[in-house]
Amino acid sequence: MDWKKFSIAFFAAFGFIFVFGFIWYGTLMSGAHQEVSTLFRPKPDFPWLISGHVVMAFFLTFLCAKFVPAGGARICALLGLLVALVYVGAHLITFAVQPITNKILWGWNVGALIQFAVAGAIIGTIYKSSSPVTRPTPNS
Repeated sequence: MDWKKFSIAFFAAFGFIFVFGFIWYGTLMSGAHQEVSTLFRPKPDFPWLISGHVVMAFFLTFLCAKFVPAGGARICALLGLLVALVYVGAHLITFAVQPITNKILWGWNVGALIQFAVAGAIIGTIYKSSSPVTRPTPNS
């Protein structure tokens, strides 16, 4: 594993995930969250919020680096989408047991798909192998 590229990709992914989360969930979806405000804290607990973003960015970067060592935006974006689909499953379970609205459910799901696909593409672009892939040539 290339730790220098890993670190750069991790920090870039963290930055994107955090900023996207603030814009999507904290700003664009704030009206939807206010509809069921009793389910949420009045103010976010920022150390936990930041820790959650660090964990998401670290493990998405780790998955891309471990399972797609050559990198590449397209394949890592696909891996990001697959991770997002795990979140979609968790959101469906939350919807089944908590009184969140349809608007929140679909906002969370769409947000996760965008967030993780783009973060994966960022990671893949940064982590992309600098050495070209060589293919064996048939002997004549």
